[in-house]
Amino acid sequence: MFVAWRDLRFARGRFLLITAVVALMCVMVGFLSGLTGGLAWQNVSGVLGLHGDRVVLAPATSSGTPSFADSHVSTAQEADLVAAVPGAEVEPLGISQLRAVAGDDRAAVAVIGASEAVLADAPSRDGAVVIAAPAATALGVEAGDTVAIAGVDFEVEAVVGDLWYSHTPVVRTTIADWRALAAATGVAAPNATALVVTGAADADWSAIGAATETVSQTPLLALQWLPAFRSEIGSLLLMVALLFGISALVVGAFFAVWTLQRIGDIAVLKALGASDAALRVDALGQAILVLVVGAAVGFGLVAVLGLLLGGALPFLVSPLTTLLPAAAMLVLGLAGAALSLRGVTAADPLTALGSAR
Repeated sequence: MFVAWRDLRFARGRFLLITAVVALMCVMVGFLSGLTGGLAWQNVSGVLGLHGDRVVLAPATSSGTPSFADSHVSTAQEADLVAAVPGAEVEPLGISQLRAVAGDDRAAVAVIGASEAVLADAPSRDGAVVIAAPAATALGVEAGDTVAIAGVDFEVEAVVGDLWYSHTPVVRTTIADWRALAAATGVAAPNATALVVTGAADADWSAIGAATETVSQTPLLALQWLPAFRSEIGSLLLMVALLFGISALVVGAFFAVWTLQRIGDIAVLKALGASDAALRVDALGQAILVLVVGAAVGFGLVAVLGLLLGGALPFLVSPLTTLLPAAAMLVLGLAGAALSLRGVTAADPLTALGSAR
């Protein structure tokens, strides 16, 4: 890598500029990835970790599109499902978006009713709620305090972590309390928003769905039934993909220009007997150094600023939003640099002897 190190020493300004451009592209990709992860968390964290093999919804007859927002599984459908999967455990799950009041403080909350068999942090008894930290902060309550939801008082059994559903902080209740709240807010004969089935992963769910007029999916894939999650994350992921593509093109263009500027030096090395493989290693080594330094600075800045932002933005700092995009940037950047290597192998040694002059 003699020529590569020589360029780095004697053209420091140019390489610092290119490294800064790579770092800025990494900052853009990193911030968009962190924002995507934060928005995804504020959409689905309240229903992550469901203990079951399948989530069953009853889509609205008007649209036929599965959605947690308009699903209502009747008692008859639940009975039919229990009969269709003998031996399996079928647990109801209720979701409503209501308003909680504590003293003079009010906050919109997502009330999720379930048993401890479905969600580990569900309350242990009727009349109690487990409240997410953002809702507890907004209402100014802690364990042992009282919260009113739809005019009904509940004791705060515990305050748990950063849990959200469709950008609304979560309050956990028992399924019996959720049904009472749903009935008090105008839902006719409330039973469940969804059913969580355990022990029937190998059942013929297509046939069961047709017989019970329901749809089912694994807990992870069922997240697509949150309309806000599907639309927001789809748009943001498209922008992230476009940024990755643009970054690869920009890095490839930079290294193509560098290769053209080094044609004379490369031709001299080939005239002296340097192999094409050695010259490729020289060029790619230079590219790797620039990409690693640029990615480290860019994503390091994203991680620091993301932690400093705190709760000001829905921003998620994790290996999924930092290390994974950084690895993707390195791979795509090297791919772009590799496309510029034709100038290395095509350089004519005779140009080193002045034949082109």
